[in-house]
Amino acid sequence: MSTAVPTPPTTPQSARHFTATTLGTARIGPHRELKRAVEGYWAGRVSAAELDVVAADLRRRSWEELSTAGIDSIPVNTFSLYDQMLDTAVMLDALPPRVAGIDDPLDRYFAAARGTAEVTPLEMTKWFDTNYHYLVPEIGPDTAFALRPDKVLSEIAQAHGAGITARPVVVGPITFLALAKAVSDGPAPITRIDDLLPLYIELLDRLVDAGVEWVQFDEPALVTDIVDGLPDLAAAVYGRLGEVTRRPAILVATYFGDAGDALGALARTGIEGIAVDLVEGTVESVAAVPELSSKLLVAGVVDGRNVWRTDLDRALATLGTLLGSAGSLAVSTSCSTLHVPYSLAGEDALDANLRGWLAFAAEKFGEVATLSRALRNGRDSELEAFEVCRSALETRQSDPRLRDMAVRDRLAAITDSDVTRGVAVERIAEQNARLGLPALPTTTIGSYPQTTAIRKARAALRSRAIDRAEYHRRMRAEISEVVALQEKIGLDVLVHGEPERNDMVQYFAEQLDGFFATANGWVQSYGTRCVRPPILFGDVTRPNPMTVDWITYAQSLTDKPVKGMLTGPVTILAWSFVRNDQPLSTSASQIALAIRDETVDLERAGVGIIQVDEPALRELLPLRSVDKPAYLEWAVRAFRLATAGVDDSTQVHTHLCYSEFGEVIGAIAALDADVTSIEAARSHMEVLDDLNAVGFANGVGPGVYDIHSPRVPDAEEIEKSLAAALDAVDAQRLWVNPDCGLKTRGTDEVVASLTNMVTAARKVRESISATR
Repeated sequence: MSTAVPTPPTTPQSARHFTATTLGTARIGPHRELKRAVEGYWAGRVSAAELDVVAADLRRRSWEELSTAGIDSIPVNTFSLYDQMLDTAVMLDALPPRVAGIDDPLDRYFAAARGTAEVTPLEMTKWFDTNYHYLVPEIGPDTAFALRPDKVLSEIAQAHGAGITARPVVVGPITFLALAKAVSDGPAPITRIDDLLPLYIELLDRLVDAGVEWVQFDEPALVTDIVDGLPDLAAAVYGRLGEVTRRPAILVATYFGDAGDALGALARTGIEGIAVDLVEGTVESVAAVPELSSKLLVAGVVDGRNVWRTDLDRALATLGTLLGSAGSLAVSTSCSTLHVPYSLAGEDALDANLRGWLAFAAEKFGEVATLSRALRNGRDSELEAFEVCRSALETRQSDPRLRDMAVRDRLAAITDSDVTRGVAVERIAEQNARLGLPALPTTTIGSYPQTTAIRKARAALRSRAIDRAEYHRRMRAEISEVVALQEKIGLDVLVHGEPERNDMVQYFAEQLDGFFATANGWVQSYGTRCVRPPILFGDVTRPNPMTVDWITYAQSLTDKPVKGMLTGPVTILAWSFVRNDQPLSTSASQIALAIRDETVDLERAGVGIIQVDEPALRELLPLRSVDKPAYLEWAVRAFRLATAGVDDSTQVHTHLCYSEFGEVIGAIAALDADVTSIEAARSHMEVLDDLNAVGFANGVGPGVYDIHSPRVPDAEEIEKSLAAALDAVDAQRLWVNPDCGLKTRGTDEVVASLTNMVTAARKVRESISATR
């Protein structure tokens, strides 16, 4: 570890070339320390100074872990209290004007992230094809950019104070603007690139003053085609930045795919380094760019997004082929390890075989260092690590859990009739006669607040302080309370509240063969929302019904219909760590068969409405247009396989949230759900026009308020949302519901919001009746 602040190089080209790194790290803490501190700050239990102490400690521990593992270039400014795109908007003074009146910078930051009683937050959507959500910057004609680099400079200073040679990581100008949203009828944000570049040039100058040798600009947008002419834009932007004489060396990081023509465009500029994703990208694309012979190539051969052990022999062979293509070579993870758990330590329930197949972030850092040393000193210098890896991978190939011929034969026998229901209008007529619902029926998406009592009961079950029978009794008591609450509020279609579910994917994975649920494998989904993605390692089957008892118990408590609540196959796939030894489409179809069996059992138990959620449909969409049709075909087929086993009189719902849906609107219609509830509050009902444009004619429930904000909308506000929805959808098709599940909200705000929602729906319903 370095013991002094590095002296800036005489020129960027003279910066020390490192050999082992990662493009970024997680920030929530191995035990979700940041989550608790931030939520404590929101609740008034933690001061800003105390929050800062927690954040600084997490950063220090992360850097020390990397240094101890053998990483010789350590990324900083990958830490965030909420989101890196929000941090970049703050750095560029590009927060929306509606938060400008909040004096305290930290409160202003969180207001942009999650809103207040008076301020609506920024929109939220998926970070490329991952399950991480970023906040969408709003760029209008009047957005006046200015550099505010306090955060990045303070983290550099902290790292240097700890003896760390820091490489600051900043979202690049192309990606920042490509992912931003135009407001106030302004042009596409990417047209403001010339306004941003002087700020990035100024930042480079400030980084030299801070003693920085290398700066990393993250440009994952370059592996996509979301903006026309990206290679030319990359050449122009980094050509200009590369010409700056007073600056650190520049590393441009591309990840989540193959950079294609953008790689050559970058290599022909004056920047010093390029990071490439060789898990999703190809060696051939690197070999085709002779200009890399004068660059540092950071080779992402260790998967930063999935949990499988790296095949060290294969990775070393890949690195060997690159030695002649680059001026110098460093080993790295393919992307930030934000997307994987911290460490396998503490995962005591793993069997020996499965443990041997896995590598979380800490293990991946070790793999990077091992490969770097083997590249420099020869494979034999790391012989033990290579032999352990080979042995573990051999057990994976022979484990019988990876091949279940019964499910494979069942999939092979599926025909088109198995993924097709009756004509939609005829189905709806049967369902209306069966359910007898009013116009504008009100409902919720599924989950209700996870109360302290629920969490205590779950903890008691884990610690064996109570047995499963007592746990079931307590969960039934919670269901009874939630059903009674919904009846009191006046909702038309009820849910059981999902108290028994720790997570909408993990709950099912724990009951399906072929999955393993971790004990502490937390990753950040957005802000303080953390999830434990299960690990899909083998063929999937459903040994027993998973939800029937809970739903039928809830239905026994009321005469109103109660929805059966299931998670769809694409979302289970997307929100799990998925096996990498077979096509995603095969795994999706196996999960779909398990969900299909559950829908049939729910129907047999008398459940008339079944909701199969697919919020991740957009998330898995490939990043390049040429690959999207094939994905959408198998994703839609998987959903229909999961839902086409029930009769036409059973109403099938689905739910989608927090994505940009424009590219998948046709697929949403092709799902052929009887009712689709969809995020619309933050995007002001824009999605309805897109649905109409593709001829969508089934029921739709555009979210009328945003559940990710703590603010309680009044009835008048919801009436306005419904009026906007009715401009696009006729009353017979319109459902009324929040944007998403209510698990993360408090009971008081849920009751107030839903009461206002029901009041608004009734008022609009009456006004419609009066005009007929």
